[in-house]
Amino acid sequence: MADRPPPPIVVFDLDGTLVDTAPDLIHALNAILGAESIPAIPFETARPMIGAGVRPLLEQALAERGQFPGEAAMDALFARYIQRYQDHIADQSRPYPGLVGALDRLGAHGFTLAVCTNKYEGLSLRLLDALGLTSRFAAICGQDTFPMKKPDPESLRLTIARAGGDATRAVMVGDSETDVSVARAAGIPVIGVDFGYTRIPMADLLPDRLIGHFDALPQAVLELVQVARPTVTDGRN
Repeated sequence: MADRPPPPIVVFDLDGTLVDTAPDLIHALNAILGAESIPAIPFETARPMIGAGVRPLLEQALAERGQFPGEAAMDALFARYIQRYQDHIADQSRPYPGLVGALDRLGAHGFTLAVCTNKYEGLSLRLLDALGLTSRFAAICGQDTFPMKKPDPESLRLTIARAGGDATRAVMVGDSETDVSVARAAGIPVIGVDFGYTRIPMADLLPDRLIGHFDALPQAVLELVQVARPTVTDGRN
């Protein structure tokens, strides 16, 4: 008997794509700034800073307030931020509307699902565990899972391999320039969501498909990936 081919796969970014994490990320950010007597960053100012990872978020917020700490001080602030954030990681963070139904429909079409994020792997697992989503994904890979991170295309290829998916029938779903770039570099089609945290409007990044709600995701994926259809017979050999 021939080996069964690997399944098609959909790889998701996390923050701003699967889950609206901005409230908890920004709450932790402003708690750390407040402890340093630094004025808080308004939500709408901080929101586009999310996406490259926690440390860049903290660095951008400090720069916004004219603060440029040295490496040792930055390391200490970063450690305190991580502790604060992980203790409140899902206080207000929630999956985007329609996500669970879209994952169900993709699974019914035979897709394996994975996460490739620039969030740390441990934080990603903690968040998805808290939201009851971990079991949905064959692999959850963060910026520290491999020697490289997005937008290096190898991070995406290794995520697909870890999940056991078919790299020739893969789609990336994300909300940022980083996600579009990593997919392009890996030679994989990309679906952009327009509800995430990108500074550049997703439409301007020219993804292969653009969606504004997860209800539209399964059809967009099927338009980009060839999926074997069940064979219908009349009962005769």
